[in-house]
Amino acid sequence: MGAFRGCQAASKPPWQTRRCIVFGSRVQISCGVAFALLKNPNTGSTKRHYAFGLANRFYTEINTTIQMAKYKLEYLWLDGYEPVANIRGKTQVKEFKNFPKLEELPMWGFDGSSTRQAEGRSSDCMLKPVAVYPDSTKKNGVLVMCEVMQPDGKTPHVSNGRASIPDDPGAWFGFEQEYFLYQDGKPLGFPESGFPFPQGEYYTGVGYRNVGDIAREIVDTHLDLCLDAGINHEGINAEVAKGQWEFQIFGKGSKNAADQVWVARYLLLRLCEKYGVDVNFHCKPLGKDVDWNGSGMHANFSTTYMREVGGKEYFENLMAAFDKYKNEHIAVYGPDNHLRLTGLHETQSIDKFNYGVANRGASVRVPHSFVNNDYKGYLEDRRPNSQGDPYKIAGRILQTIQTVPTPAVKKAAKK
Repeated sequence: MGAFRGCQAASKPPWQTRRCIVFGSRVQISCGVAFALLKNPNTGSTKRHYAFGLANRFYTEINTTIQMAKYKLEYLWLDGYEPVANIRGKTQVKEFKNFPKLEELPMWGFDGSSTRQAEGRSSDCMLKPVAVYPDSTKKNGVLVMCEVMQPDGKTPHVSNGRASIPDDPGAWFGFEQEYFLYQDGKPLGFPESGFPFPQGEYYTGVGYRNVGDIAREIVDTHLDLCLDAGINHEGINAEVAKGQWEFQIFGKGSKNAADQVWVARYLLLRLCEKYGVDVNFHCKPLGKDVDWNGSGMHANFSTTYMREVGGKEYFENLMAAFDKYKNEHIAVYGPDNHLRLTGLHETQSIDKFNYGVANRGASVRVPHSFVNNDYKGYLEDRRPNSQGDPYKIAGRILQTIQTVPTPAVKKAAKK
């Protein structure tokens, strides 16, 4: 097709409007020929059929071209800061006929020397799209979760914690992300000095005295933004401490679940900008020696085998493996966890492992529903903290599960 700049009357075929204004000789001539043939009463049926086909063909090309829209693609990735990566974002504009599919999104470079992922003398890193979500805060907005790759676009960067973790669509994860809302260096609702009244009524609390005047608006708006994006956001609640909240994300597969947690975190951080509020994900922002809860990111998990077969023997073997690899789990369950996992405030000590039915002070909480269903269902690992990387947490859980044999299911004998 020649140079193309527009067409009036795109809502009607050219032969109906007589106003096909196309700056491209091939389309202009073809429309004119089709219109002339259709206008002439002496045009035979064969030529008339040809004219209709010709006009329809170029009408389709016209419509296809003018329907291309500019989409704002916000690429998100994790930087190279340690021990906690920050989520970064930058936007490019691309044209698509419809909301872009993952496979349509290009890789994109960035300056790794500004994110602790490269040196200035060789600073190029690449962003590889791995998940895409609509962004309802912008016209034609798109959120693109990415992995960081080396300049060749094929080798994962050393900071890329997503690429190497085990994945299994039959593994389901539910993350309970706790956090504090901070303003002027203190949790929302805290006085200028000292502390508010002790925790007790804040959990799932209602009213200005408990939740203040903007927190509810923030968390409700965040919920809507996540749902608009297609994120499996499953709920919110005010938490035990003043200014502390929680949201829950569910996903099938370790990578898919963790992608959603990171994008949900990003949406919350960006939303809070307009309120002059920061999100504090530290697991114990008020310190170890005060009577205020810390923040966790409890990981509820199950596999196909756990849901469909299970059994007490398998469960006990699984818990033995979690005990055996407790140090490996703690290593990726978030920084400063020694401040939080003290045996107080609904935690087990960091150097111990235990499990218990409905026990919120255990390393792993076993729901009543799990035991009542012949040890089938999900379990809750309560050790991951609020700053933990969900990629590494889900990956470690799957690694440990994979060390536990799954006895073949005995089929009922045929009669």
